[in-house]
Amino acid sequence: MRFLNDAAPPHELTYDDVFMVPGHSSVASRYDVDLATSDGTGATIPVVVANMTAIAGRRMAETVARRGGMVVVPQDIPAPVVKEVVAFVKSRHLVLDTPIELAPHQTVAEALSLMPKRAHRAAVVVDEGRPVGVVSVQDCTDVDRFAQVHQVMTRTPVTISDDTDPRTAFDAIDAARAPLAVAVAPDGTLTGVLTRAGALRATLYTPAVDERGGLRVAAAVGVNGDVGAKAEHLLSAGVDTLVVDTAHGHQDRMIEALRAVRALDPQVPVVAGNVVDAGGTRALLAAGADIVKVGVGPGAMCTTRMMTGVGRPQFSAVLECAATAREAGGHVWADGGVRHPRDVALALAAGASSVMIGSWFAGTHESPGDLVEDGGRSYKVSFGMASARAVANRTSGESAYDRARKGLYEEGISSSRMYLDPQRPGVEDLVDEICSGVRSACTYAGASSLEELHERAVVGVQSAAGYTEGRPLATSW
Repeated sequence: MRFLNDAAPPHELTYDDVFMVPGHSSVASRYDVDLATSDGTGATIPVVVANMTAIAGRRMAETVARRGGMVVVPQDIPAPVVKEVVAFVKSRHLVLDTPIELAPHQTVAEALSLMPKRAHRAAVVVDEGRPVGVVSVQDCTDVDRFAQVHQVMTRTPVTISDDTDPRTAFDAIDAARAPLAVAVAPDGTLTGVLTRAGALRATLYTPAVDERGGLRVAAAVGVNGDVGAKAEHLLSAGVDTLVVDTAHGHQDRMIEALRAVRALDPQVPVVAGNVVDAGGTRALLAAGADIVKVGVGPGAMCTTRMMTGVGRPQFSAVLECAATAREAGGHVWADGGVRHPRDVALALAAGASSVMIGSWFAGTHESPGDLVEDGGRSYKVSFGMASARAVANRTSGESAYDRARKGLYEEGISSSRMYLDPQRPGVEDLVDEICSGVRSACTYAGASSLEELHERAVVGVQSAAGYTEGRPLATSW
């Protein structure tokens, strides 16, 4: 990447401060762009879901990995639960979505409580392992909540075999004008479901899979306590990437934690962070990190900069850390501060191998929280991982005094409403939007890969008015 007219500004830059200049391109189509990362994680798109309790659950992990990204399971999750999550994700189908299953006698109220857990907003009614119908939110509208689902279900759903080609499945769903198809094994038992959009996506994305063909998933470990033992549990559970995570990565505890992890000889990439400068990047790479996580304070749930004055504008931080990592043969993840697809493209242009996203994905059906309705709008509750709420969860096993003392020093928002976008309520919708933007950015730069995007990108600096000029207007002025 280079600056327009080779004029690097003397001040620090956020994503809003910069723009990319189009260059000559021989890339004929955005579909000719390869979005696979080169950092050894096996991801086929440069999207990582942040290790936040309100965002990174097993539904999110399954869905994002199926589209080529990766989810980092939070460090606050007990080891046995992480093992269950990893086993669940790795056992998922590479094309079919995991269905919500209901017995015929279950109530409409139960169905309505479960269906928002999936973006397709439907459940399969199963009797002795075999699908007998499909019930959707529409089927339950204006229906007695104590009615049983077999009374309202669609009894003749579109049915396909679990090895049906996605294009064939798309045509069948489209022809029937059905919301989804039910996939069954040769013995007639339920395997999964596939929506029209899901069938289409299966032809456009390559899942992130391990050498055994299971979906990939990462997990995080903190820097306190017996880091080696915790990391060993995660590795034995089968995680594909290990993230050693703390808010201030350039410290002795992090270096010690990385050495403890390296002593285990992990055969997976090790990520460490967070830092924002060349010195921190060098220190973590020298201590054993393969990938450095960059970002202090840009996240939507983070109050670090307002509380402490510490941090750095994210574009400048990524630019410097990525250049330093490249010199040492390492990589960086840009962590936080992205609110639009353009921000992801700019982080990749600055040299990041992947971009970590948190709050943007909180307001989706796949995030772990319950869906709440407020005046016709749906939202999920999100919170920062250094907030009072997160600290309370993390220290639940400590004495009341120690918990109270640690609770005085939280940094982060404890409760934030993240509204679902009616046009993009699922995480796959947002992944589509992000990948579309990044692919187009690559074609504008004449790049057919993320590495070429970094090499060819020309970035200029703009005023706040320049940024505002580029924003679309939903109504006339």
